[in-house]
Amino acid sequence: MHYKLKCISCNKIYEPNEVEYTCPICGDRLGTLEVIYDYESIKVSREEFSKYDNIWQFEKILPIEKDSYRTKLHVGGTPLYNMPEMAENLGIKELTIKYDGTNPTASYKDRASAIAITKAYEKGYDTIYCASTGNAASSLAGLSAPTKLKTFIFLPASAPIAKISQLFIYGAKVIPIDGSYDDAFDISLKIGQEKGWYCRNSAINPYLLEGKKTGALEIAVQNNWNIPDFVFVSVGDGTVISSIYKGFYDFYKLGLIDKIPRIIGVQAEGAAAIKRVFDKGEPFIPDDIETKTIADSISVGKPRDVIKACKYIKASGGYFISVSDEEILNAIYELSVKSGIFAEPAGATSYAGLKKVASKLGKDAKVSIIVTGNGLKDIKAIEKFVEIKRVKPDINAVREVIEEYDN
Repeated sequence: MHYKLKCISCNKIYEPNEVEYTCPICGDRLGTLEVIYDYESIKVSREEFSKYDNIWQFEKILPIEKDSYRTKLHVGGTPLYNMPEMAENLGIKELTIKYDGTNPTASYKDRASAIAITKAYEKGYDTIYCASTGNAASSLAGLSAPTKLKTFIFLPASAPIAKISQLFIYGAKVIPIDGSYDDAFDISLKIGQEKGWYCRNSAINPYLLEGKKTGALEIAVQNNWNIPDFVFVSVGDGTVISSIYKGFYDFYKLGLIDKIPRIIGVQAEGAAAIKRVFDKGEPFIPDDIETKTIADSISVGKPRDVIKACKYIKASGGYFISVSDEEILNAIYELSVKSGIFAEPAGATSYAGLKKVASKLGKDAKVSIIVTGNGLKDIKAIEKFVEIKRVKPDINAVREVIEEYDN
């Protein structure tokens, strides 16, 4: 094995076959595991990577076996758009947008699910499960559909219908919990342990972060190795933002890039559990909250990767900010109008955060934001922008409406 597992809290190092999920000393919350590599043994060069290949091009720095299962669908290789006009309006030098709504199930979570499915095959499981607010669930359901794995999904029954619909159409076994995401998560862990299923739950499974880090690796490759000064990421459980740091860190340790960007975590004001812990400073202690936000994908009151997120973001020189639901909704609209990218609420949260602090970054700042999911995932969120006034099937009536638009 070219990697080991290390506890984020006590720093104990384990062989991959010693532990399955978390550090037995520190437990599920404090004992999430990092995948660490022997960088000196990894031979890799910039020329090996292409801009729009899938995540498997990075397999030398992924914790997978050489000939194990690979997803049938194209995961990763999502676009990185350069938006000079938006950058100018924000008063910064450069803005690039990493848009993961083009993944097979239209969210960033496909990166993690692809690795989880590979590991389930490597380890000999026949059933895989996860708890999710929707995206991780639809991701696992979609990518596991062509496999022999049985898939169980636990999610809050209040999840957007578009996300729930994906689960059924992919043929997953769906368990809608009449409670919060955190309720679904805790129940899924107990059932999964009882049944001996493979767990695809955020933070609990250390390999998910390694799939998600490929988004950062792609930013480096697609931007011709010009690393941004700042990367803005929406934050729920803490795994995605941790993965962005880890991706840049791996490339830095391999000598492929010469710096790690400052990573800025953006949370909804009604679900800012990790920001709260980070702002209190070290030692980072979980401090759970009740949540309420329109951004369901990041509505997490009991974040499982809180320790890793806080430590990694501090190491990058970054910080956390929060934005209101109104700012998130306005960000969805503005991002759509100015870039043509229609983001779900959690996906637009990163842009809302950038708008909030852009004036403090400096006119020479180069910024990337990550848009994690397609807006069609949650149409209900943008109902206030939709106004349908029926027009009579009469040419003059249509002309009147056009004149109103012109005015």
